[in-house]
Amino acid sequence: MPRPAGAGRLRAPVAHRSNALHAGAWWLWALGLATGASRTTNPLLLALVVAVAGYVVAARRTDAPWARAFGFFLALGAVVVAVRVLFALLLGSPIGGTTVLVTLPEVPLPDWLAGVRLGGRVTAEALYFAFCDGLRLAALLICLGAANALADPARLLKSLPGALYEMGVAVVVAMQFAPRLVADLVRMRAAQRLRGRADRGARSLVRVARPVLEGALERSVALAAAMDARGYGRTAAVPNGVRRATNALLLGGLLGVCVGSYGLLSAEGAGFGLPLLLVGAVAAAAGLWLGGRRSPRTRYRPDRWGARAWLVAGAGAVVATGVILAARADPDALAPSAVPLAAPALPLGAACAVLVGLLPALVAPVPPPGGAAPGGAARETTEERAGRGEGAA
Repeated sequence: MPRPAGAGRLRAPVAHRSNALHAGAWWLWALGLATGASRTTNPLLLALVVAVAGYVVAARRTDAPWARAFGFFLALGAVVVAVRVLFALLLGSPIGGTTVLVTLPEVPLPDWLAGVRLGGRVTAEALYFAFCDGLRLAALLICLGAANALADPARLLKSLPGALYEMGVAVVVAMQFAPRLVADLVRMRAAQRLRGRADRGARSLVRVARPVLEGALERSVALAAAMDARGYGRTAAVPNGVRRATNALLLGGLLGVCVGSYGLLSAEGAGFGLPLLLVGAVAAAAGLWLGGRRSPRTRYRPDRWGARAWLVAGAGAVVATGVILAARADPDALAPSAVPLAAPALPLGAACAVLVGLLPALVAPVPPPGGAAPGGAARETTEERAGRGEGAA
């Protein structure tokens, strides 16, 4: 995706190693956008969320391998919408409708499959409802894709609490597989073009599939070996009572956070959602603090959480809060009914809250000329970072 015109003329400073935005701030911003998208089925508002995420990614992403993931999430979102509409076309929809577009041949099903049909009437209301429902899921995926494109997974690993460090190492090793796979695929196709061979079609894909997969797997294994050789995952001796208390606090806290988050996102559980979320967050924080005592480690050049990180994370919080409040004040505007079929209206309050999500495009440091990663390490591998000792115990 090309960077918007004028993005380099913003007054934000040029990014380098000392002022690079904290990776956690990008994830909090993206989760705020995703929370707002989950509370609405208004296609205009969902399209605005996708546009905000896309603009920020285009303005602030680098040329690092993980930054290329956003285009794949856009394609995945389009596939999700298409599949959801196809299912509504073939299997019908519970909302019915009166505007019949086409009548497909219906396959009779046994009685124990009551409520499910294959074929039959296809209404415009059912397809519109399926499109809005699929667009909501696509917006959630695109918001997460924006976080993947903007946040360096290796830098995010350095900020993890000690209790989650072993799990974080495994997650980062797994996350490095897909970007390296894409980078190797682009490199192999470029090599084929230089040799005068076709670089498109099924035959070309089969020809490069094996070396690409082998290269990505070898990189992941080498990264795991480098981390293990430098003391990643080393633990300290802790009494059994502390270990059990850590596990209980972490498990109970995370369950509380999950149930509380569900309560906040659903209209029925708004009363108990916030208290459970707060209690779960406190319990999980206590568990992380206790668990960090059995995983002592140092951080090489730790990332700082500065004022710009607060602004970026706060922008995501404003989006989530604004859309949730707008959904409670005017639920019909954020979840318009498909029956009767009518053009949706854009709720101005929720739209203004979503537009706050553009703040990172103004305050986040601008990528260096050429799109290199902060510090001139756009193509620096994670193995090389591990070799310098970043995040080692």
